[in-house]
Amino acid sequence: MKPRVAIVAPGAMGSAIGKRLDDHGFQVLTSLTNRSEASVKRARQCGMHHRTDIELAHADLFLSIVPPADAIGLARRFAPLFKENGRAPVYVDCNAVNPRTAEQIAAIIQDSGAAFVDGGIIGGPPRPATPGPALYCSGPAAGAVTALREGGLRVRVLSEQISEASALKMSYAGITKGLVALGSIMMLGASRNGTARALYEELAESQPHLLKHFSRSVPDMFGKAYRWVAEMEEISAFLAPDESGQRFFESAARLYERLAHDDADGRAEVEALQAFLAQEARPDQQG
Repeated sequence: MKPRVAIVAPGAMGSAIGKRLDDHGFQVLTSLTNRSEASVKRARQCGMHHRTDIELAHADLFLSIVPPADAIGLARRFAPLFKENGRAPVYVDCNAVNPRTAEQIAAIIQDSGAAFVDGGIIGGPPRPATPGPALYCSGPAAGAVTALREGGLRVRVLSEQISEASALKMSYAGITKGLVALGSIMMLGASRNGTARALYEELAESQPHLLKHFSRSVPDMFGKAYRWVAEMEEISAFLAPDESGQRFFESAARLYERLAHDDADGRAEVEALQAFLAQEARPDQQG
């Protein structure tokens, strides 16, 4: 029998995972309380069914997929319900948090009597005809999450050590999103100093794969920058006691915070980045 799966919340990732599970015959539950009209519509289109918090607490698997700053709060919201109702799901924290935060969440959940799994999602939301992201899991109860493989999800169990999945997520996201931050900073610097054209042409000639990556990843970042702020702060905490690494990701957090505000009001830097990437290399540099 397929487990009933609760997913909170039905954002872009949560709803896409919900749809994939629904397409494979899983019952997918969520909370639509205080959600925007767009979120409610998206969740329903993805086959997700609204339930109260008490009903969600009776699911077999509970996937927490929220912004990292909300991960502890969600655990605190549901832990009393798990304890009161006497029947608790396997709680899978899928958020981009550092190992110490994961251990805090584990303590909250395990105190309620529920089993805890540390999770880390690597990759974008699943789309039709694609394998979708990988859900890495660790902890003694991680094996329970493999039931979602029948739902078309790539579940990879690392070990029984809680926090290992979060450590992997921090390491991977630090590289990918850190690279986007670095590229954005230098493109803006070149634009302010009158060398945007020269930098673009040099990248097109000597680093075409890097330029292609930035052409996709930088514009894709604009609407997500506000969510990446807390993630950069989690990565900074993960790197302790490496002070230079911590400072780098604190700076990345402030950059994404700035770009998020700029995207919502003014768009001066967003438009500068768009203009940089809208250039075309000379024919002899497009090889």
